[in-house]
Amino acid sequence: MSLIKLENMNELENLLDTNKMFFFLKNSLTCPISSSAYEEFLKYEADHDGDFYYLNVQEAREFSNSIAEKYGIKHESPQVLLFKDNEVVWNDSHWGVTYSALSDAEKQYR
Repeated sequence: MSLIKLENMNELENLLDTNKMFFFLKNSLTCPISSSAYEEFLKYEADHDGDFYYLNVQEAREFSNSIAEKYGIKHESPQVLLFKDNEVVWNDSHWGVTYSALSDAEKQYR
């Protein structure tokens, strides 16, 4: 179990080449809602096997926008994406980023 910060699209594409399912959080360093979502993400990561990934929007705006464009998902922050088979199969944002929502999504797509 680990939380790994990604910096650019190359790192994400290399990760996608592994064909594993994973959660990815777009986090804002200044938003209180994002702070709450980040805490929920950390709690979920602590209780589950696997790697969990994130970016800080203020540090990687172009990267964040590239993800939105490539996968056709409007950028929001906070926003969590579930990748499986090189596609985003589920996403939620703002107050929807909760431990239970992550759990439900993982169960649905496992």
